[in-house]
Amino acid sequence: MESIGVLMACPMSSYLEQELDKRFKLFRFWNFSQKNEFLNQNADSIRAVVGNAFAGADAELIDSLPKLEIVSSFSVGLDKIDLNKCKEKGIRVTNTPDVLTEDVADLAVGLMLAVLRRICECDRYVRKGLWKSGDFKLTSKFSGKSVGIIGLGRIGLAIANRAEAFGCPISYHARSQKPNTNYKYYPSVVELASNCQILVVACALTPETRHIVNREVIEALGSKGVLINIGRGPHVDEKELVSALVEGRLGGAGLDVFENEPEVPEQLFGLENVVLLPHVGSGTVETRKAMADLVLGNLEAHFLNKPLLTPVV
Repeated sequence: MESIGVLMACPMSSYLEQELDKRFKLFRFWNFSQKNEFLNQNADSIRAVVGNAFAGADAELIDSLPKLEIVSSFSVGLDKIDLNKCKEKGIRVTNTPDVLTEDVADLAVGLMLAVLRRICECDRYVRKGLWKSGDFKLTSKFSGKSVGIIGLGRIGLAIANRAEAFGCPISYHARSQKPNTNYKYYPSVVELASNCQILVVACALTPETRHIVNREVIEALGSKGVLINIGRGPHVDEKELVSALVEGRLGGAGLDVFENEPEVPEQLFGLENVVLLPHVGSGTVETRKAMADLVLGNLEAHFLNKPLLTPVV
């Protein structure tokens, strides 16, 4: 398989990059400043694209690669891949579900605790020597708070299971009511936000879920409510979120993702009721290796004419 051309869309995992380099003819897209010229010269050699949550395969790239057979995403999200174009051209698509579920759910709970108990602020309080001047202010309890989850897929369910262990009542919104759960279902996000204290975004990013958390939802969550986003940045209307936090119309937020990563609104930097993370939901050594192995396994399965491990298209 050393002669098969694989285009890696951006840097994502040194282990994955090394393994791809061993097994295939690897092209590192980010090393080429003249992208169109590079594609014109190498289009007939590239039979696979490896992308992630930041760069994938849009219609323009797919059309420029006439020999493309498969797009393997180093991510569970598929919003950077034009799935309709792939279906139209018979291009296979894979992602990395399941292996990152636990880490992302762990981080969601970590963000809830960090926001409510002001863990990051407490850490800074100690480091600055302020404890010597007096005790830290009282914070807010997490156990028993009602948690509403947008999207009850693998990750949403894993978050629900963890929050339940803290005695949190669980409710959710999804495209349809789930048959195998006793969690309270709300047919709209506004109703969900009106009936929970912590709102968690855990759904896939699609045109329908873009800005699913808008001004109306934020107002429904209210000045004591907390928003947690471990989905994708564009799930939330970021301008509305920032203004609500600055004006005190929202109680707090724990954010692992942003609308224009790696750009983060500077108005958030001075807010102590906000915890900001650099999109690290699946960012553990163990999970990133498992994700990389899935990407490699899918590529090898495809080129050996075996069933794909995690097919999407």
